[in-house]
Amino acid sequence: MIIFIAFIIGDNCIKCKYTDCVAVCLVDAFFEGLNFLAIDPNSCIDCSLCDPECSANAITPVSKPRF
Repeated sequence: MIIFIAFIIGDNCIKCKYTDCVAVCLVDAFFEGLNFLAIDPNSCIDCSLCDPECSANAITPVSKPRF
């Protein structure tokens, strides 16, 4: 079993106007919802560059097993 880190965006992102996290994404994994951003887990390469750039502290790393 391999453990990897995925990133999710929480409620702090709702109506957030900052896009610094999007600007550093190497693979354009972010997409825009009605009033929030989200990360496409299939595009994300888990580089963690977005996490420290999030001004709203909405991005959270989550450990998940991958079989």
